[in-house]
Amino acid sequence: MIKRVVKMTFEPSKVEEFLEIFEESKLLIRGFEGCKHLELLNDVNESNRFFTLSFWDSEADLESYRQSELFKSTWAKTKPLFNEKAEAWSLSQHSITY
Repeated sequence: MIKRVVKMTFEPSKVEEFLEIFEESKLLIRGFEGCKHLELLNDVNESNRFFTLSFWDSEADLESYRQSELFKSTWAKTKPLFNEKAEAWSLSQHSITY
């Protein structure tokens, strides 16, 4: 399983527009093949900074989503709202038990 974290910081005046875009697309993303989880988190100190956390069956499923029209159209609407470059990380569970 792959866990994907994306950090997005928006122009403060564009936050509501982003939230509308997310609301419109979240069920479609959650329904995309290989997506097991999607949530939106808001930074407690920076109200215009958000993170998405998504879980994917495999890197191939995540890449398939990233190449899809759904991603391209959603990202095209979201990207102009940023006031900082977005950052993203793909993570896997470490096998060591603590």
